[in-house]
Amino acid sequence: MSVKPNQTEAALLLENMLIKSQLIAEVSKKLSHLPEKDIALSINHIVVKMGDVLSEGGRIEIRGFGSFCLHYRPPRKAHNPKTGEKLVTEPKHAVHFKPGKELREQVNASRHIPLAEMSGEDADEGEE
Repeated sequence: MSVKPNQTEAALLLENMLIKSQLIAEVSKKLSHLPEKDIALSINHIVVKMGDVLSEGGRIEIRGFGSFCLHYRPPRKAHNPKTGEKLVTEPKHAVHFKPGKELREQVNASRHIPLAEMSGEDADEGEE
C-alpha cells in the first residue's frame, strides 16, 4: 500500500468518513430542485424519529441497509484499573446495528480495493 509520509491508515479512513452536513450536501446535489434547508430538515427529522423509536424500545428496519435494535447489557463485576476499586456496572441498553444482505455484499465487494485507491491516490505514487 502506498501512503504519503505524513498520512497514516487512520487518516485515510477519516477521508472516507461521512458526517451529517456532508450527507445533506450530497443529497442536495442529487435533488437540486429542493432547497437545501428542506433536505436538512428532512434528514434531521429522520434522525430524531429513529432516536425516538429506539428510546421507546422499538426496532428500525431499512430494507437493503440493515436494522437497529437494542441489546440489554446486564450489570457486571468490574474494577477501576487506576485505583483497583471493585464495582458493579449499571445495567444498560446499547444500540445494535445488523447490516442487511445488500449492504454486506456491497461492503465485501469493495474490500479488494486498496485504501490508497479509495482515497483517489495513485498506487505508484511514492514508489521509485
